[in-house]
This record gives sequence, structure tokens and C-alpha cells, in this order.
Amino acid sequence: MPAGERPGGPAEAVRATIARAFAETIRLHERVAAMDPAPLLAAADLLLSAFERGGKLLAFGNGGSAADAQHLVTELVARYTRVRRALPAVTLTADASLMTAVANDFGYEQVFARQVAALGRPGDVAVGITTSGRSANVLRGLEAARAGGLSTVALTGGDGGPAAALADVHVNVPDPSTPRVQEVHRTLLHVLCELIEQKL
Repeated sequence: MPAGERPGGPAEAVRATIARAFAETIRLHERVAAMDPAPLLAAADLLLSAFERGGKLLAFGNGGSAADAQHLVTELVARYTRVRRALPAVTLTADASLMTAVANDFGYEQVFARQVAALGRPGDVAVGITTSGRSANVLRGLEAARAGGLSTVALTGGDGGPAAALADVHVNVPDPSTPRVQEVHRTLLHVLCELIEQKL
């Protein structure tokens, strides 16, 4: 301990915060790693089948999950770890003009559903990411996907919420902490990309 620092001082509190965050995410990663991998494998197979038949991925979420949707699309269109053909994937979170127009004219709950209705076709796959499983606009997006004949994947946290029932494939991280769930979501998305690249 640095000279003059008292036990329980600021530096000790910072170290405890860092150690706690790492311990929590490691524990949750270990829990999810021990779970049945079937949903993740099913998601990979669903996407591969769509790509092989000329379909595409539409991905969406809010906040950190929006960033995860963009991350997934980037890995598929560009590459994950190896050079291969570009895969058709679109994120529905990146066009600020479109999202704000739909939110203004139809309500924020419709920002993904409207895009799915415009861009989605039977044979495509919609991936909705929501750490609570209850984000209204993600639910409406998944509903629109089903109505349009798309396959659906939900990546959730907690108990999966209503999103679980709207998904052909449900990949769940069973924890209530949004930051910890997002950390595991990113690992799962990387594994998903790796499975897709291995099977191409």
C-alpha cells in the first residue's frame, strides 16, 4: 500500500471495483460456457442456410445492443478471422435520418419493424438483441419479421422475456446484470462468427 494511504482508501476501492467486475464476467462466461450449446449452433446453421440460399441478415438492438448488432454485421460483411466471401448483412441501427423519421411519424416502437417490413424477405434472418428480452421496438421488429416470413433469432439476458417466444432460435444469457450480459453477448457473437466461417 502506498505510504500515507489508509486501508479502504480510494485506490483500494478502485482495485476492488476492477476485481469485482472481472470476477463477475468470468463467472458468467463460465456459466454460459457450461450451458447447452444447441441454441448457438442452431443460430449459426440458420444464418448459414440463409446465406447459401441468397438470404441476408437484419440485425437490431438498442444502446449497447445496437453496437453489438453493428459489430456482428461488420464481422460478416468484412471478415472475422479469415478472408472469405462477403456475407449479406445489414444493421437497422445505423441510419439516423431513417430511425428518427420513423420514430417521429410512427413512434419509437416501430423503428425496427418498419425497416424489417421494407427490407426483409422470406428466407432472410432477423436477429434481435435485447438484454432484458423486453425492449418494445425489438419485439415489434421480431413480430414484423415473423409476419414477413423471416426466420428469427433473439439474443437476450435475464429470463428472455417476451422476445423468447418470438424467436425461432433463442440464445439466452441468464443473468439480470445488463453490463455482464452484454459482455457475454459479445463473446457469443464472436463464437457465432467463428462457427459460420468454419462451415462456409
